[in-house]
Amino acid sequence: MSQTKNINFAVIRLAVLAIVVIVGVSSSFYTVSADAQAVVLRFGKPINTTNPGLHFKLPYGIDEVRIVEVKRQLKQEFGFGTAGGDNPWQYSDPGEQELEKSMVTGDLNAALVEWVVQYRIDDPQQYLFEVRNPDATLRYLTESIMREIVGDRTVDEVITVGRQEIENTASDKLQAATISYAMGLRIDQVQLKNVDPPRRVQSSFNEVNQAQQERESAINRANGEYNKEVPRARGEADRMISAAEGYATKRVNEAEGDVASFEALLTEYTAAPEITRKRLYLETMSEILPKLGKTVIIDEETKGLLPLLNLGGN
Repeated sequence: MSQTKNINFAVIRLAVLAIVVIVGVSSSFYTVSADAQAVVLRFGKPINTTNPGLHFKLPYGIDEVRIVEVKRQLKQEFGFGTAGGDNPWQYSDPGEQELEKSMVTGDLNAALVEWVVQYRIDDPQQYLFEVRNPDATLRYLTESIMREIVGDRTVDEVITVGRQEIENTASDKLQAATISYAMGLRIDQVQLKNVDPPRRVQSSFNEVNQAQQERESAINRANGEYNKEVPRARGEADRMISAAEGYATKRVNEAEGDVASFEALLTEYTAAPEITRKRLYLETMSEILPKLGKTVIIDEETKGLLPLLNLGGN
């Protein structure tokens, strides 16, 4: 009987040991997905950050692993909310959204501003341990910065021409604040959505905005006509100037050629006046006579002209 008890006790010890080994081995490995990083804690203190892949850790709860999706882009919406998001801090309650987007501009006008912040987790250890609930902190911080920026600008800048500058300024200030507070976040973009005047004056503002757009459209059309006609007129002027310059060059060359020809003829005439005179006469007649058609030349002393004419000929 005693021997049987010893055998049973040994079997139990072996079974317990096997369970302990199996639990230890199964809890000694963990896997990190491709879009995440893992923060390893030893007795509750972070000791390491690991990249995607299979990794080893101490078992039995000595090491604890927290997975953080660092490559996932997160967003927070202000003044409105898009259903279906799994980020609990993506948007506020519908009752608070109207208060979020109601702002006062620098010229003491009211504006309804809706915007989105897109961000990522850049440092998992900071994100998990440096700030309590960094997503909530980011939301409060973003609203404060946006109200400050809008409060420094006129309503026209906020609604029309200053949107891009407001987005860039908000992104820079928000990134600087997250670094200062060691929140472990990287701001990708701040984007303004709907920016409108208060509803009771929105129709009047739309009329003014439409008039401004029509004015800009008319200016653009006028500039288009200007840009089309001015180059055409300049081209026509350049063509006429080129033609005039070409004609002037031609006349100058012809005059210079005539002068050179006359000077050469004068030299010949000075050397042999009679011969030169006769040559000029013959050259002139050779140019004139072919243009006269059929020509009959007779001696001025001829008495009977009729017999000499071939009246039946052509």
